[in-house]
Amino acid sequence: MPELDRFDVVVVGAGPAGLAAANAAAGFGARVALIDENELPGGQIYRASRGSISASVREVIEDLSKKSVVRFDGSTVFEAPSDGVLRLWGPRGTQDIGYRSLVLAVGGRELFLPFPGWTLPNAMGIGGLQALVKAGLDVREKRVVVAGTGPLLLAVGAYLLEHGARVPIILEQAPLKDLALFGAGLVRYPAKIGQGISLGRHIATRLRAGAWVERAEGSRAVESVTWRKGGKSFQTECDFLACAYGFVPNVELPQLLGCEIQDGFVKVDDQQLTSVKGVFCAGEPTGIGGVDLSQVEGRIAGLVAIGQDDQAEALFGKRESWKRFARSMDRAFALRHELMELSTPDTIVCRCEDVRAGDLVAWESSRTAKLQTRCGMGPCQGRICGPATQKLFGWTQGSVRPPLSPVPLSALGRPLDEIEN
Repeated sequence: MPELDRFDVVVVGAGPAGLAAANAAAGFGARVALIDENELPGGQIYRASRGSISASVREVIEDLSKKSVVRFDGSTVFEAPSDGVLRLWGPRGTQDIGYRSLVLAVGGRELFLPFPGWTLPNAMGIGGLQALVKAGLDVREKRVVVAGTGPLLLAVGAYLLEHGARVPIILEQAPLKDLALFGAGLVRYPAKIGQGISLGRHIATRLRAGAWVERAEGSRAVESVTWRKGGKSFQTECDFLACAYGFVPNVELPQLLGCEIQDGFVKVDDQQLTSVKGVFCAGEPTGIGGVDLSQVEGRIAGLVAIGQDDQAEALFGKRESWKRFARSMDRAFALRHELMELSTPDTIVCRCEDVRAGDLVAWESSRTAKLQTRCGMGPCQGRICGPATQKLFGWTQGSVRPPLSPVPLSALGRPLDEIEN
């Protein structure tokens, strides 16, 4: 068995919520472990270019380094072998981490809704393309169509323009009237108004509200996108398509630990405590709400985890304010029914196992479809097709089992040479 290292608080996820939780707990002298699968903390929201970190998160990390925080970068939690213990795989091999309190800040991932051509090379998620550009992908003079829903469309569109891309159109599926109501509600959030104005100057003429991708076409990679608006279809040539329809929470680790899931999210109380004693959850797994809500939830969880309940309670009002903002986003960017009707029988739904929509219509549940077609049994373990089939067919996802992520065989038990001997 791997050697056990014990901590007062273990935080899984080093995005906005996780960093806030670790900082809060360590600020009162707790010994904290901060685990993240990426090579550097910050998550997608704070990721800077070419493997670096942004100035805003660098200050947080420097502050953490002065406290009793041990970072496990590039490490993946793949199992919970016993109560109060997580097993992870990383640069140091397999390790067991013990905790008195655990904060799950595991974030979310993009929601993809299949349409013909969505699996072509150079068709990818909005955040995925942004991450590739930050890692060094050159998009100068490349034509990029940005599509889907949510504020991220505008932010990524502006980012691509700043890096030399040509962005002919940005397709927002939400109708203009809903966007207008959402914009009017920003009067309560002055900082958001400033951000919106700044983005609008760059991309206002490119935005098409009430519009969505019908299909992507190309011989070896994406060459054009056919999109729909107002009952008419249009075609736009492009080199890249960045398309996603918001986010879904990462709830696999909470599920493995036995946390109650309600309406697809981890159920927590006012103190961010889950149904499992000593296990807290913050950020997108409790409800998609953006960076500001994630940060305040993370801080509340970190404070309560080390017994600073009064300090945490002082943040409840701020959290409720950002929850109202999240609810307004949900209303404004609610998905239209047409998006669930784009797949043809030949459209791939499960990319890992090449399972097409026509192969799935006969089955009544994700479990039956998995047994009959292998849908959801590939390397991503249903993280992409699972939310898609939930939207398309109303299927609920089944239980999770370790390992939660692909790891070397040696991480699952004794080394192979010991087994052979």
